[in-house]
Amino acid sequence: MLVICKSRMRKLAAQSCTLTLLLSVALGVQAQSRFTDATDLVPTDSAAANYFLNSPDATKYAVILTGPAVSDENKSMFRQWAFSLHDILARDYGYSSETITLLYADGALDAPGSERIDGSCDRAGIEQQFSALRARAKAGDQITIFLVGHGSGAEAEAKFNIVGPDITGAEFSTILDQFAQQDIVIVNTTSASYDFSASLSSEGRVVISSTRSASERYDPVFSRFFIEALDSRNGDRDKNNRVSMLEAFNYAKGNVEQWYEEQGRLASEHAGLDDNGDALFTLSPTMDEADGRLAEIAYIDTLVDNSQDLSPGALQLKSRMQELERSVFILRGSKANYLAADYMQQLEQLLIELARTTGQFNAQIQ
Repeated sequence: MLVICKSRMRKLAAQSCTLTLLLSVALGVQAQSRFTDATDLVPTDSAAANYFLNSPDATKYAVILTGPAVSDENKSMFRQWAFSLHDILARDYGYSSETITLLYADGALDAPGSERIDGSCDRAGIEQQFSALRARAKAGDQITIFLVGHGSGAEAEAKFNIVGPDITGAEFSTILDQFAQQDIVIVNTTSASYDFSASLSSEGRVVISSTRSASERYDPVFSRFFIEALDSRNGDRDKNNRVSMLEAFNYAKGNVEQWYEEQGRLASEHAGLDDNGDALFTLSPTMDEADGRLAEIAYIDTLVDNSQDLSPGALQLKSRMQELERSVFILRGSKANYLAADYMQQLEQLLIELARTTGQFNAQIQ
């Protein structure tokens, strides 16, 4: 056993630019000098233990569903959001035309950028694309679904407005049931999105709704700021060069609130997040709330992105870093299950190994 002094912890923090706050928590705590496997310390009874593993051989897919607009202004706005989201995922997060599906209104657009569109956002197009995705997706892959457009109705009649007959939350949930072996994230940015989103709640899913009730039927600005959170990784609060669903949600929610204050208007939208399958959305999710622990480990980025030309060895180290970060978050969310000394010891073991791995990774990419 050895005692970690403050000077050494500063050195570890300098090696790792991630989880700075957690490193400071571990000051002065005794830990083993040799670490074996991060997964050995992940509580097996944690609700998050089996989800969003981010394994190196997993593929991440994005599906962007953009419904028709009721005005030219909305049409322009929805198109900008959908295309920006498509381009940000491709530019910053390692997605490609093979892993992004964009269904846009009736599929016809005689304008620059139309090459992004894979089909029309109608029932046949949605069912066809998800059927094709089901044939490709492996167990452990991640599928993130973005809904952009108008919503309507309440409870069982809550709908996402598409071309032709609208689709209800129950009907869309049936489509998603075929992905029981994949990790699912749904980001519903439409008006009156709550009841539709609640229909999609299930164990192991992260569901984000831009509104908290059917009465919030005015077009939200949540989508604008959620996309901004992803752009250039603006939402990366813990500075690990990644953006989790929890970070993106909190960034967007905070900016929506600020936007309404600057406009001098009473907020007509209140975003919520559910990731424990109870269909009850939390407005301020954190690791200490009912919702937030799964969203904290659900990242939008792929392991391989075009921001770095990594060698196989560096990729392996990057994967290890992500595994260790995930273990830290899961352990932190299970803190109440541990005696204080045991929790701090296991936390420090993870942080030390994370710092070492980060140092090795940085040495390879310099």
